[in-house]
Amino acid sequence: MKWFGAALILLCSTLYGLEQAKKLRDRPQQIRQLRIALQALEAEMLYGQTPLAQASENIAKQLEGAIGDMFACFAANLRARKQTAMDAWREALEAVWEETALKSGEREVLHQFGATLGTMDRSQQQKQLKLAQTHLEREELEAKETQLRYEKMAKTLGVLAGLLLVILFV
Repeated sequence: MKWFGAALILLCSTLYGLEQAKKLRDRPQQIRQLRIALQALEAEMLYGQTPLAQASENIAKQLEGAIGDMFACFAANLRARKQTAMDAWREALEAVWEETALKSGEREVLHQFGATLGTMDRSQQQKQLKLAQTHLEREELEAKETQLRYEKMAKTLGVLAGLLLVILFV
């Protein structure tokens, strides 16, 4: 029974370390997806003159995971016509935030971008899209550096913490 408990502790701590490493690996990928999504939104809105709800739906179909879900939720919120674009964006962001590996810096950029949705003319909206993309590019570089620095350490610490606990309990 003692060895079963020790193996369980080691397994759980290792899985926790792997989960933390996965979040570090997923963050730059999700930021890249956001940047691509904003570029696609810019093209749809400015050049294709597609309505915001339809453009968001099109983007959601192209993306997978939490970022695709966020744009799908945003499109659904807009189609319901119960709220402004800003409120629909915030609600979509909050609905899927826990599924993402994103941090508070990306959240702030997305909130600021959402505050301008549907309130400006096309040229001003294009400037806001470019600004959000620039901020996300900076966040992506930081996320890549963090991943390189801490991903392996998170995996190793998960295993070592489990071993430490097993030694202490045995």
